[in-house]
Amino acid sequence: MQTNEELPLELDVHAVAEKLQRNDDFLLLDVREPSEYTMAKIDGSVLLPMSELAGRAGELDPHQARLIVVHCHHGGRSLQVTHALRASGFSRVQNMAGGIDQWSLQIDASVPRY
Repeated sequence: MQTNEELPLELDVHAVAEKLQRNDDFLLLDVREPSEYTMAKIDGSVLLPMSELAGRAGELDPHQARLIVVHCHHGGRSLQVTHALRASGFSRVQNMAGGIDQWSLQIDASVPRY
């Protein structure tokens, strides 16, 4: 099992799509706001808005040893959350570069862009 020291900080959308296709065991964490999630989401993702992370971080404790792939709209917020989780002792966290916008452009055009 790779730890943060061995894992690249970011994955591209194709690598995440492959993980989903293979049914790999990981948490796809969406850190956008509920209104954004309602507009466009990736099936199987779990919403925990960055704005609520401080108060709800305990919800991630059961996933401490699991791979967590974080995403947002373009990748900025999710990169911040990735760094924060890594600094908080989560051993396997990566950011999905380009966010759901790149997902829509390169993987699934049925996911609306906004």
